[in-house]
Amino acid sequence: MTAMSALGGLLALTVAAVFTGAAFYINVAEQPARLRLDPIALLTEWKSAYKRGFLMQAPLALAAFVLGGFAWWESRQWLFLAGGIIMLANWPWTALAIVPVNNRLMKTGPEAANEDTHALIRHWGVLHFVRTLLGAGATVVFLIALDPR
Repeated sequence: MTAMSALGGLLALTVAAVFTGAAFYINVAEQPARLRLDPIALLTEWKSAYKRGFLMQAPLALAAFVLGGFAWWESRQWLFLAGGIIMLANWPWTALAIVPVNNRLMKTGPEAANEDTHALIRHWGVLHFVRTLLGAGATVVFLIALDPR
């Protein structure tokens, strides 16, 4: 493994781990806390948090893919490419499974929030957990790819 591929691999690992940490935080801290709010406050908090989270997590998934691809190209270690593809899988998962739920929630005004809104945000959390698993999987794959054995 060259120094450049090792650097690319380390950066891919770091970015994937940051993504995973952020996603994990959402699932174990933010989501359970917000689900304790009344429906109006719950929806208001979710909308604000989602906008900020998207601006952080979407570029991280893309960056980990690019860095994993670069490390693969430099080293021909297929696990770097696999880790990058796992990170990139967050994009279609989000587009196909999460965005329809996001759109429904974004269209709901605070005055219309009710127990159905609560159930939809709970469902959103389950869908988001897949992103956490994808990030964790990519992180493990990058870590294995960096093993010098």
